[in-house]
Amino acid sequence: MPDPAANQILYPVFAMFALVAGVLGRMAQLRFGAVRRGEMDPRYYRTYQGGEEPEHMRVVTRHFINLFEMPVMFYVAVILTYITHQSSGWMVGCAWAYVAMRYAHSYVHLTSNDVLTRFRLYIGSGIVLIVMWGSLLVRLLAAR
Repeated sequence: MPDPAANQILYPVFAMFALVAGVLGRMAQLRFGAVRRGEMDPRYYRTYQGGEEPEHMRVVTRHFINLFEMPVMFYVAVILTYITHQSSGWMVGCAWAYVAMRYAHSYVHLTSNDVLTRFRLYIGSGIVLIVMWGSLLVRLLAAR
């Protein structure tokens, strides 16, 4: 039976899934609404050619795509941490810090879209990710 404390590293993954699901829901809401109001031709979504989404929709679409770029490395780090039994309070804290920064990044991107603030949050989450990977490597090397 797995150590319940070790499972703590998995909860931030569920929080990231909730973020992705929320952005997906918002994107779907905007797209269906635009098609229903006649602002977008539904044929555009077959190949994403022959038109362009309005800027407010394009921002959400781009943000959704972004959630499948760097966060993939977060998921891998968490899974490796879990399966190698290297979960610790430090790693759990880093995972939650990463998720918090990604939520903040999403909020900024999808509201004010202040580029400097967004960039700082993105870089911050990247630094946390580097710390997670470095910490995992150190722990694995120490466990040899």
